[in-house]
Amino acid sequence: MDILLKPVNTEKSAELQKLNQYLFFVHKNANKIQVKGAVEKLYDVKVTNVNTVIYAGKRKERFTKTGLVKGKKRSFKKAYVTLAEGDKIDIFNN
Repeated sequence: MDILLKPVNTEKSAELQKLNQYLFFVHKNANKIQVKGAVEKLYDVKVTNVNTVIYAGKRKERFTKTGLVKGKKRSFKKAYVTLAEGDKIDIFNN
């Protein structure tokens, strides 16, 4: 099971990087201890705090020429990882 799926690259995550926090999409069954170990192993940094958030999938529907199309977006889990003072992750090069 891959714990870290990919880093989040948004305006909010760029602002959080100034506070030494990084966002990652993680596996839905991963806990905070597993996320901390995966980040420390992959990026060789010291993690001080991990917060996780589970987002529920949203129902979507739209009107097309053939009628109403219904669907659902999948749910996902994000992890907010705070690093120790002086540590940084260069997401674009890794």
